Amino acid sequence: MDNSRRDFLKQISIAGATVMAGSLSSCTNNGKRESVLQSGNIENRLIVPKAQGLKITGTFLDEISHDIPHQNWGEKEWDRDFSYMKAIGIDTVIVIRSGYRKFITYPSEYLMKKFGCYMPSVDLIDLYLRLADKYEMKFYFGLYDSGKYWDTGDLTWEIESNKYVIEEVWKKYGHHKSFQGWYLSQEISRKTKGAISAFSSLGKQCKDVSGGLPTLISPWIDGKKAVSAASGILTKEEAVSVEEHEREWSEIFDGIKGNVDACAFQDGHIDYDELDAFFSVNKKMADKYGIECWTNAESFDRDMPIKFLPIKFDKLRMKLEAASRQKYDKAITFEFSHFMSPQSAYLQAGHLYNRYKEYFDI
Repeated sequence: MDNSRRDFLKQISIAGATVMAGSLSSCTNNGKRESVLQSGNIENRLIVPKAQGLKITGTFLDEISHDIPHQNWGEKEWDRDFSYMKAIGIDTVIVIRSGYRKFITYPSEYLMKKFGCYMPSVDLIDLYLRLADKYEMKFYFGLYDSGKYWDTGDLTWEIESNKYVIEEVWKKYGHHKSFQGWYLSQEISRKTKGAISAFSSLGKQCKDVSGGLPTLISPWIDGKKAVSAASGILTKEEAVSVEEHEREWSEIFDGIKGNVDACAFQDGHIDYDELDAFFSVNKKMADKYGIECWTNAESFDRDMPIKFLPIKFDKLRMKLEAASRQKYDKAITFEFSHFMSPQSAYLQAGHLYNRYKEYFDI
């Protein structure tokens, strides 16, 4: 390149930088120049009342999944994520499952011997408990999922394997101050074979082993959006009615009361104009049978063919507002680290975090 061409390009670069600098500045009332990109000068103008929803105070932790990608975080990233959670008021973390088929979160001698599970490179249960201790959060341990229920539709398969897991885990990790509960990780909807006996048996053993620590379930409502994650469809023709939902779950609640302390129905399988009808029934049933009524406010979007991406803020807002109107006891989400965290692999997740903070004036 000759000197004249090099000088010309240099002059163009300087001129471009000058123009850009000028375009990023504005004049304040007192004549001083400042950048319009300063976040303090730009605010979203919400046209809905703020903080009308139930705040999210709990989240699942999903590192054993089959339909969302792993982010491959180490201790540094997890520590940072717990600080992000703490900053918006999350006080409870729930391991979605301690293992799924052959992948497990901790080096379980029983599961590796019985099912040929793979040795994990990191003990995630130890990691999560230490971080929960550090950030003064409650930790709920999610039971093992052998996959047999998904293959057979019979939940009783999960009872036997988890008897040993519950004993093993409490002996190994029960000394942690943050170990404050159990999550019965088998997800059901309705008329599931063996549901009442499985939840009652597993819940009772968890409580007996740990001196009465609370147990949680998070079933789904068999609504119009309760379709297979592997399918390309978004809705189905046959969906449960409010009356059917109440009748079926009243029977289940009656059978598991005393052994299950809280139920957080997944809120993403029904439409937004159905929220109050189903939520009011959930609260009525929970109160009748002495079960805490939580909501699992899904922070991923079920309305898109791409499965799964962070949810549109207004959808999350409407769901949290419905839970607040029905006076739910607690809101948890599935799940913060993928769909709300500023360091998520999804760029939209950090934006959702910011919109959530604006709405709640955090």
